[in-house]
Amino acid sequence: MSLPVVLSAVESLSVLSRFRSELYDCFYARADALFDLVDAVLCADGPVTSLPELTLTAEHPRGHGAMYGALNNGWLEPTRLRRLLATTPLPRAADGRIVLAVDVTNWLRPDAPTSPDLLFCHVYGRGRSADQMIPGWPYSIVAALETGRTSWTAVLDAIRLGPADDAIAVTAAQLREVVERLVQSGHWQPWNPDILIVTDAGYDVTRLAYLLSDLPVELVGRLRSDRVMLRDAGPRRSGPRGGQPRKHGGVLTFAKPDTWHTPDAVNTCDTTRYGTAEAKAWDRMHPRIQARGPWLDHEGELPLLHGTLIRLKVDHLPSDGEAKPVWLWSSKTALSSQDVKVRWQAFLRRFDLEHTFRFWKQTLGWTTPKVRDPHVADLWTWLIIAAHTQLRLARPLAEDLRRPWEKPRPANRLTPARVRRGFRHIRETAARPTAVPKPSKPGPGRPLGSKNRRPAPRHEPGKTVKRIETRTEHLRIKQEHR
Repeated sequence: MSLPVVLSAVESLSVLSRFRSELYDCFYARADALFDLVDAVLCADGPVTSLPELTLTAEHPRGHGAMYGALNNGWLEPTRLRRLLATTPLPRAADGRIVLAVDVTNWLRPDAPTSPDLLFCHVYGRGRSADQMIPGWPYSIVAALETGRTSWTAVLDAIRLGPADDAIAVTAAQLREVVERLVQSGHWQPWNPDILIVTDAGYDVTRLAYLLSDLPVELVGRLRSDRVMLRDAGPRRSGPRGGQPRKHGGVLTFAKPDTWHTPDAVNTCDTTRYGTAEAKAWDRMHPRIQARGPWLDHEGELPLLHGTLIRLKVDHLPSDGEAKPVWLWSSKTALSSQDVKVRWQAFLRRFDLEHTFRFWKQTLGWTTPKVRDPHVADLWTWLIIAAHTQLRLARPLAEDLRRPWEKPRPANRLTPARVRRGFRHIRETAARPTAVPKPSKPGPGRPLGSKNRRPAPRHEPGKTVKRIETRTEHLRIKQEHR
């Protein structure tokens, strides 16, 4: 149930070797050193806590100087690697559709005033009102999700958000490129169901649905519990005074059950971790869009974005905490009760992406290097994605090398950490396109006793472009630029 595609050992080894060979072709500078660095990350005995210690592994035959030179002067072509990731075997849901999740994870750099392009990243605290805003580099990650409880995801793209970027516009462009690459790779055909994209409450799911309406995708996103949705105005009625017909119907307030009308679909099922799950769905619900924020540049009449509103309520949480209802909105209308079940179950699988982020940071050492240049951070991020993808492709080849205190797992239920333990043996049979390192001598470096007379410039974190809030200000600025 955890494996996305059932492949034999020979086929899995062939897929892994092809990926490693084409990954080597994605390196345009310092290819051998970068490829060996990825193998060192995969074959280290424990979590990656230091980059120089990676050079002491048997899989990294080069010195620490070559490693630093590869990170500072190496070149990986992201466009080519993105196309390569889109050609790998991808997991699918139970009905055969592709489910994508998009989320942002932060590389925190609170003590790096000389690093440019830092933003204030929101970090959750353990206590009440303990949330903080810490400088760092936020990365938008898109990954394909599997069905069932698992800690595996297929990462397809990563983009670092800059100080001048609009998060919604960048996310829409990122999702568009990912979907187009999946179509070009043959993962989606016209007779297949639409690709499902799930988001959390931090995204404007209705705006994303409007920007991606020309693609074969369906957006499902969580809404805040203080939102309201509107029904259709119904048939046109002419009053004695005439005037413009109504555009919106009755209001459905999430926090006021007396405003809820009879749902169009109801689904109830028993779960192993949450007890009884009840989902109610209201068809053809739309938000009230105003000419502000991302809609300031919209020409003409604002659209009505119809979709299906879903309220999910479970008996209890696995931690015995309070189970608050979850409100979801799907960009597709006329959903049956079974379709509603598929949507909320796909949304719950979105949290598998959190396991990937934790594995990157705690085991693969994604945030371990204290690099200054954000372009070096981008290179290291792509190396971590390449390493994680190789672990995913090597799942059918791995054995359960468990610790004495760990429970045994079936071969098709191994976690990424257990697959990584045996990757050193899998690497011996996979393709290794790197060349033998040549002996060299370290450079002279800075003369002993000399001072650095060119201190690095300091940068202030935060947004550099102020968002226009009102339409009056937008029209004034637009008139000035004419």
